[in-house]
Amino acid sequence: MAKRSSLSIRIVEGKNLPAKDMDLAPKDRNGASDPFVRVRYNGRTQETSIVKKSCYPRWNETFEFELEAGATEALCVEAWDWDLVSRNDFLGKVVFNVQRLWAAQQEEGWFRLQPDQSKSRREEGNLGSLQLEVRLQDETVLPSGCYQPLVQLLCREVKLGTQGPVQLIPLIEEMTSTDRRQEVATNLLKLFLGQGLAKEFLDLLFQLELGRTSEANTLFRSNSLASKSMESFLKVAGMRYLHGVLGPIIDRIFEEKKYVELDPSKVEVKDVGCSGLHRPQTEAEVLEQSAQTLRAHLGALLSALCRSVRACPAVIRATFRQLFQRVRERFPSPQHQNVPFIAVTSFLCLRFFSPAIMAPKLFHLRERHADARTSRTLLLLAKAVQNVGNMDTPASRAKEAWMEPLQPTVHQGVAQLKDFITKLVDIEEKEELDLQRALSLQAPPVKEGPLFIHRTKGKGPLMSSSFKKLYFSLTTEALSFAKTPSSKKCAFIKLANIRAAEKVEEKSFGSSHVMQVIYMDDAGQSQTAYLQCKCVNELNQWLSALRKVSINNTGLLGSYHPGVFRGDKWSCCHQKDKTDLGCDKTRSQVTLQEWNDPLDHDLEAQLIYRHLLGMETALREKHHKLSTDTEAGLVPTGPGEAPEDPLAQLLRVLQDLREAHRGSPAGSAPVEPNRLLELQT
Repeated sequence: MAKRSSLSIRIVEGKNLPAKDMDLAPKDRNGASDPFVRVRYNGRTQETSIVKKSCYPRWNETFEFELEAGATEALCVEAWDWDLVSRNDFLGKVVFNVQRLWAAQQEEGWFRLQPDQSKSRREEGNLGSLQLEVRLQDETVLPSGCYQPLVQLLCREVKLGTQGPVQLIPLIEEMTSTDRRQEVATNLLKLFLGQGLAKEFLDLLFQLELGRTSEANTLFRSNSLASKSMESFLKVAGMRYLHGVLGPIIDRIFEEKKYVELDPSKVEVKDVGCSGLHRPQTEAEVLEQSAQTLRAHLGALLSALCRSVRACPAVIRATFRQLFQRVRERFPSPQHQNVPFIAVTSFLCLRFFSPAIMAPKLFHLRERHADARTSRTLLLLAKAVQNVGNMDTPASRAKEAWMEPLQPTVHQGVAQLKDFITKLVDIEEKEELDLQRALSLQAPPVKEGPLFIHRTKGKGPLMSSSFKKLYFSLTTEALSFAKTPSSKKCAFIKLANIRAAEKVEEKSFGSSHVMQVIYMDDAGQSQTAYLQCKCVNELNQWLSALRKVSINNTGLLGSYHPGVFRGDKWSCCHQKDKTDLGCDKTRSQVTLQEWNDPLDHDLEAQLIYRHLLGMETALREKHHKLSTDTEAGLVPTGPGEAPEDPLAQLLRVLQDLREAHRGSPAGSAPVEPNRLLELQT
């Protein structure tokens, strides 16, 4: 039996009270801000994306923190105005008392930003508000055997598909609110991934949605369980594939920083400079150069996609094959010949590639968010990809007529994309198994990217300028480095030798993005490598990855020094013994919840149980109505014994799990949290 306590916070959006016609206090000369939110708890910091030139930012991003027993530290949510040149401006903060959350379980609503009490009080007043949802989850995970009846019941429905008495999956979708559907879809997908039934689960959802869809142009356009589950599936299984296809194009756009604009109403000639004739470019010239740039990027992306059939994971290809066949069976007429292709592109292009193009940092394609100029280029490219994904329909063309200069490339791209999809779904069962077997023999990196390693030796000053840039790769065997991404890697630290991966306090190197990896060398001596990351999110990702792959190592340290040994003493505690045990405890269990995490089958089952428990009353009412209708003859039954009732079985399973929780050392069964809707002052 295990216990997992976590604190999750969803940053929805920002605004001001109705007294002013703006939300966050404007810091830029243009009267707007480039706001982002920084969340700090228990020594860890996470940040949202930056919303450019907006006084009404919307993020809708969720972060999760592990809670330690007896933790009393406050959760601090800070709003900042990003600045490319100067220091970021503090806008205000909201502080949550975690002790109060233990009792309330959840708080949500609009929270007024408060000033920093340590600063000048001249900026007090209306600083704006953030819409936040903070939830504390204290999960007691029972032994695997307790969840077997629930898992088997759900798996049986998926295995039988539409041939069986499908009740549970449609009921879960029907009774799950829209704002929680993504979370539930992810839990279900991970559960079925662990059972080897992800493809069958998605196929059942495809059939259910097709069964209730009459108009082909509305297929998979809603936030259904099928759409949300497929989004989660692509992130779980296709992230490395996405990086291979999109990575080089995204890097080129960031490096070029070209001014690109197709909308005549938004063209700013002054941003472009002068042409070779030493005169300002005309609007027509700007539009034509922009069209040429976007055509080149779109053409490169489509070419990379067409070459990637064999690189696409076999399980994704097999799932798209099922989707393609189901849609073609449902809409067989010649007038619907493009519908199976659009069904595939609705997920691959509209819900996977386009979001990654618009926000590459959120898909780990870049370490930093794009500036305003690059963001506009990415947005226009994403629009073009969407038009190709929509098969260049008249509706998509009419929406934004100024995209017309890209029309030849878009039209050609439709033919390329259809050819790509035809090859993508042309995969047989044997080929699928062979590809999966080949992929399983490879050892892909757990995490890779540029880091700065500290090279100073002896008693010299420890300065941030003493770091050298190298490209690191972490696998399940070692942490390696190379001078360039393509050069030969040298083993740096064997995975089994890692004893701790921890953050270094800011004063040590003048940077808050430095971590230390404590390890044993081949001679059995303890060594420490100091590695600097580009930003705090990258730091968190590296620390999390290192901790996950070394969690089962023998000899993990219980304490460490957050400072450095400078001269003759530690900078953190001033101890003069270099071999001193350490003045702070290690956090080997504190990791990020990421898509590539090893599946925890019991935890996913517990989370699904918790969700079902929250709608148990509605399930019982539904079962009562079905039973009444059956007795009244309104629900047809076959000859002989009454068919097996999955819903009745589910209710019994929930009752058994409730009793198991009551009998556990934790005491009582989990309950759905109360929702506290209030404006904090």
